[in-house]
Amino acid sequence: MTSRGFFVTGTDTGIGKTRVAVALIYALRAQGLRVAAMKPVSAGNEPGQLNEDVVALMQAANVAADVSDVNPYAFAEPIAPHIAAQQAGVNIDISRIAEAYSRLAAMADAVVVEGAGGWRVPLSEHEDMADLAQRLGLPVVLVVGLRLGCLNHAVLTAESVLSRGVRWAGWVGNHIDPTMAQQAENLAALHLRLPEPCLGVQHFMPAPVAPAVIAKWLSLPELLLY
Repeated sequence: MTSRGFFVTGTDTGIGKTRVAVALIYALRAQGLRVAAMKPVSAGNEPGQLNEDVVALMQAANVAADVSDVNPYAFAEPIAPHIAAQQAGVNIDISRIAEAYSRLAAMADAVVVEGAGGWRVPLSEHEDMADLAQRLGLPVVLVVGLRLGCLNHAVLTAESVLSRGVRWAGWVGNHIDPTMAQQAENLAALHLRLPEPCLGVQHFMPAPVAPAVIAKWLSLPELLLY
């Protein structure tokens, strides 16, 4: 499956994947593109409500789509997807996700897909988020949560991404710990050890962030190449 867009993954959960995905959507929209959003698997929904990440993505996109395609699998408990699926008696089927993605891609110039958790979070007994990214064929954007321990997490994740043979779009640094020591030195180490390009570094910004400013810190001059 070859298409335009991005697959947004991260070094962990809670490190700003949704914020980066929303920023990518706005950056693509600024180029005049029709952009759809997708969160294949979400976990952590209030009863009768959509997951907050799904809501943010749908509000950012300028292609209206059925929520069942935007978020094929939604689970109430904020736990690992494969465990949530087991508890719900559901099997997360990558083929079903790929079919939903194809419907979104048919309506849009680009699709921004946000993964769940980190790059290797399990989806089922034998498949994980990396398998899904490989199936969709999108270039990967790695979000690095800038905090103590991020160097090891970022390098290991980047190595795993590249070993899968998927396209590499770049990485984004997101300051999630305003008290992190030696921030500049850690960023320098990431620039040295991660494959380029660095698409942007966001300083600590408490939620919520206004849509008008959310994409201004990204540097994406060649998005159409993807």
